Amino acid sequence: MSDNQSWNSSGSEEDIEPREEPGHPIGIAEFSGYLSKWTNYIHGWQDRWVVLKNNTLSYYKSQDETEYGCRGSLCLSKAVITADSGYGSESSLRRHGSMLSLTSATSGYSATSTSSFKKGHSLREKLAEMETFRDILCRQVDTLQKYFDSCADAVSKDELQRDKIVEDDEDDFPNTRTDGEFLHNNNGSKEKLLQSLNPKGINGIDFKGEAITFKATTAGILATLSHCIDLMVKREDSWQKRLDKEMEKRRRIEESYKSALNELKKKSHFGGPDYEEGPNSLINEDEFFDAVEAALDRQDKIEEQSQTEKTRIQRSDAVSLGDAYSSSGTHRFSNKVEEMVQSHMTYSLQDVGGDANWQLVVEEGEMKVYRREVEENGIVLDPLKATHSVKGVTGHEVCHYFWDTAYRSDWETTIENFNVVETLSENAVIVYQTHKRVWPASQRDVLYLSAMRKIMASNENDPDTWLVCNFSVDHENALPTSRCVRAKINIAMICQTLVSPPDGDKEISRDNILCKITYVANVNPGGWAPASVLRAVAKREYPKFLKRFTSYVQEKTAGKPILF
Repeated sequence: MSDNQSWNSSGSEEDIEPREEPGHPIGIAEFSGYLSKWTNYIHGWQDRWVVLKNNTLSYYKSQDETEYGCRGSLCLSKAVITADSGYGSESSLRRHGSMLSLTSATSGYSATSTSSFKKGHSLREKLAEMETFRDILCRQVDTLQKYFDSCADAVSKDELQRDKIVEDDEDDFPNTRTDGEFLHNNNGSKEKLLQSLNPKGINGIDFKGEAITFKATTAGILATLSHCIDLMVKREDSWQKRLDKEMEKRRRIEESYKSALNELKKKSHFGGPDYEEGPNSLINEDEFFDAVEAALDRQDKIEEQSQTEKTRIQRSDAVSLGDAYSSSGTHRFSNKVEEMVQSHMTYSLQDVGGDANWQLVVEEGEMKVYRREVEENGIVLDPLKATHSVKGVTGHEVCHYFWDTAYRSDWETTIENFNVVETLSENAVIVYQTHKRVWPASQRDVLYLSAMRKIMASNENDPDTWLVCNFSVDHENALPTSRCVRAKINIAMICQTLVSPPDGDKEISRDNILCKITYVANVNPGGWAPASVLRAVAKREYPKFLKRFTSYVQEKTAGKPILF
């Protein structure tokens, strides 16, 4: 019997009764009737006409189709029979891997398994059915292949047998003739020659039944596949709707975040430590720069108001022109000062052309600012160099106001406070100063030695050079603290005075003097501020500083004796 040999006698329409068939002797009993048989995974339990005769159990699709031959048979003497209560155990049905068999088992022999095509089942169940159909098809393909192989073998054997029969007929049975597939013997009876072509005769395979089952299985696969596609489309639509909702929710959240951030930016210190300078800052570079620029603008405005309202205390600016400025005096940093002075005189006054790779970043009138881009471990160390020409002041005056801490707070707007840690000589001091914090950047402080020197010209036609160099040092009275980020500096203000001879016997006035300034700055800001922000701030602040400072010197020296 094909498929699973499952039987259910309780679903029969009539009891199996013995009957006597024409042509069968009395005493040989034949039982027949309807039983429910498990056909396949698509149609489940179905009624089949069953005949028990000569120890052989055969079944037909219906009583009317008995003349077409049975669909399967089983020799009971060789069968292993086990009894299950009801319509079969659930465990045996589960082995088939089909959820449909359970439905069929609990609902009798009716073909309720067709309910599996309802579209209400889940995708997982449909995929399980597809796996079951695949297993059925694999088994059917093997069965049909065996059938085709048997047919091929039968055809070959039949051809050999036919040739032998015809040859024997010609020699031994002249009254015997062939008519189609049958051989007419002398007694007039027909003997079928091609018994091997009877589908039942080839390994007991019901080719017609297998073909019907194959057709039904493929139909089931197509139907289930269609339902799977429908389920997946519905699921995709559902997920797309959920995705659209999430995207809309995200858009609203982002808008709310931007709105809240804009409100917080209006405050001086917003966001907490996560929004401050550091490698894990939540502020991007554009937002960081905007915040720094806004803070600097506020400081400039405050400084302008302060300068307008402040009444400066006039004081004598006379400076002794002794030899104190010709040397730095003798102290523990004397050699270092001399080394820094010689380095600036050698390299800082060199031309910006050639292989120096200086890039012009700002040009305003006589002032030009150059920069070389240098980074170390992600920290911007860009050296800056500015050249400027200022009328009416001397190099000595410029360096004097730049070096003397008494005037520092008048022109330096970025300093919060400063103090002289140690006086090394008349022209050398160690200064500690803290700069105003520009949020979100951390506050900076710096400890440096400041020395002023006069370098006599080696040629009488060349002007003397005045120089102030500031470079970082360490001191036990100003150790680094956690409140500020310690910056490192190496700065030089180098000035030379050019004099235009006055007309006639007139004395030299400020209209006849011009100061050429070369300002160089090598600063390591420390910390983790974005490189683009540091470069943008330097480009903005250094030109402002140089113009502000030289204007201050012009203002302080106006109407006073010239200090050469």
